[in-house]
Amino acid sequence: MSGTEAGAVEAVPTYPSLPATSWAVLGMLTLGEQLTGYDLKKWADWSIGYFYWSPSISQIYAELKKLEKAGFVTSEVISEPGERGRRVYQITEQGTHAVRNWSRDAPVDQPVLKHGLMLRMWMGHLNEPEHLKDLVREHISNLEALRDESRLHAENADREPSWAYSVMSLDWSMKYFQAEIDLANDLLSQIDKATETFSTVAQLDQLGNPVPNESGSWRRVEGYVQDLKQEES
Repeated sequence: MSGTEAGAVEAVPTYPSLPATSWAVLGMLTLGEQLTGYDLKKWADWSIGYFYWSPSISQIYAELKKLEKAGFVTSEVISEPGERGRRVYQITEQGTHAVRNWSRDAPVDQPVLKHGLMLRMWMGHLNEPEHLKDLVREHISNLEALRDESRLHAENADREPSWAYSVMSLDWSMKYFQAEIDLANDLLSQIDKATETFSTVAQLDQLGNPVPNESGSWRRVEGYVQDLKQEES
């Protein structure tokens, strides 16, 4: 018998159905401060923006609207003498219970990799090797900036004990960017080898595209992999 055993009652989620981005905003409000939408935007940029989501200000306010409608946050306008009023948001008791339950019980989505640079490398036969290397070098430069920024934020955030898990996440981000840099440097060394191998292609069509030695080779590779999976299962 597969799936839920007969007669068993499926667990009812202890949190409402909201997108993960809503929970991310609510999570930022659990750290005990009243925050404006702009505050949340800036905080997201230097925290969850390194590993999950870097929202626009309009996205932040859209999420806050959902959360306030659900009763998970409240808002009020506060004014200082001589200053324009600011609308600040604060999590409610109901919101705290909901985001705590979500963080404990919700399934963890697997990362979805969409790597723009690797898409270019995959179709590298349409480009010049030196241009491919330039793309990789630019990618490395961007990653180095992100790595250094996340390190600085982690080093400064560790002064606040309540941010301990934020610091841990920033440290992970720094190591992730460094790992990406290492992979990119390895990629630089592989471009020449790929170019050399590609030069042995026996035939190009009139547009310069490679003609496979055996038509449908990719189908055989796929079939071979599927056979191995079946043997291992």
